[in-house]
Amino acid sequence: MQKTSRLLSALTRFWFAAKMAAHGILVHPMRSALTVLGVAIGVASVVSLMGIGEGARQAVVAQFESLGSNVIDIKANDPSVEFDPDDVKDLVERVDGMDMATPVVPTKAVMRWRRARGTVDILGVNSDFPKIRDNDLVSGHFFTELHVAQRSPVVVLGYNMGAGLMGGRNPVGQVITLNGTTFRIIGVLAPKGIGKADGIDDKLVIPYTTALKIADKKTVAEIWGKAESPAKADLAVVQLGRIFKRKLGLDQSAPTTLSPSENESGTEEGLNGEAGSMSSPTEEAIPEGNSREESTQIPLIAGSEDLITITNLNQLVQEADQANRVMTLLLGGIAAVSLLVGGLGIMNIMLVAVTERTQEIGVRRALGAKQIDLLIQFLLEALYVSGIGAIAGTAGGIWGLNVFSRYGFETAISFEAIKIAVTVALTSGLLFGIYPAISASSVPPIEALRRQ
Repeated sequence: MQKTSRLLSALTRFWFAAKMAAHGILVHPMRSALTVLGVAIGVASVVSLMGIGEGARQAVVAQFESLGSNVIDIKANDPSVEFDPDDVKDLVERVDGMDMATPVVPTKAVMRWRRARGTVDILGVNSDFPKIRDNDLVSGHFFTELHVAQRSPVVVLGYNMGAGLMGGRNPVGQVITLNGTTFRIIGVLAPKGIGKADGIDDKLVIPYTTALKIADKKTVAEIWGKAESPAKADLAVVQLGRIFKRKLGLDQSAPTTLSPSENESGTEEGLNGEAGSMSSPTEEAIPEGNSREESTQIPLIAGSEDLITITNLNQLVQEADQANRVMTLLLGGIAAVSLLVGGLGIMNIMLVAVTERTQEIGVRRALGAKQIDLLIQFLLEALYVSGIGAIAGTAGGIWGLNVFSRYGFETAISFEAIKIAVTVALTSGLLFGIYPAISASSVPPIEALRRQ
């Protein structure tokens, strides 16, 4: 019974302190509103800026992921070291971590469709392209190895090309003309989105053998490979690095080492010369202590531009994600300064309130109010102000993100940012309200009455 009475008394004192705190804020609406505004601006800044950073991070990561998972990009940066398309099959057989690969032939052609005429982007690949780039079809089917071997005039349209060709109707079975040659449409790729997957939605995909004929080339500058898992992709990058170093005569552990003059002449032979014989899979095992970076860069001489670069796109996704996370945190840190300013505003108004309400404090102490009652009252005032500011700031930040998105910014509502901003706002309100609350509760009743 006694414990119940004490609990009821404590609740009554708390309820009275809460009402007095609300009254203290309402009697000075303009001053309280300005303090709330300071906190709200701080919270809105954190929510909106971190939301912009998070939106940018998601957009960049989505762009990389649209290229496919566990994809390995092998690119020749000099025409003298471009790849023979037949090397692709050898690479798949010899590299343990790579399950499939395709030569890549980007080119352009003049397309004619009924009375329309214009230049279009073309991508030449083999039949493994949909699996390598994780790109399904919405209509028809992809070309086969037979189409590739026979240089068949067949084409698969990117989604935007397919949708625009016949006003949304299925174009499969129709024919178009590329550089004067008639091509039959056999499929339409599923959409990837604006700016994703190297703009595949706006391209035409044809067999790479046909694309080489259009481009009047015999070699390719790029190969895309596919691994089963991230671990196998890492393994494939290391093995590929060693293979191409040996092909170019740059691996010191190779049986023969070319002199600079011999190396120069050897690279002109491409990847089909005697120096380019591939080593066996067992020779390409990862040596102890060999780093991943060492095998992904193949320079001709120290400090020169890389002749061939081998890139694991999984690594690019992780690096882009990490870089954008750092940027988001920096934006949040800059915006958090305004929260500090808002907290100082709370301390300022609370100190003013203590000075103005000295008589009230003295009367309450004289009537039996304890120090803890006054302490709770002024702390609640600070929490009221910071709490209202946090709610208003969160709403303002979300509204700001909607405004930014209308102007083309990539935005995302980050619940992590909202949680951090609200927590910091309430914590700063509590911390900056402690000193004024202690000052108010420490004034002796006689001294408080005498000051008036």
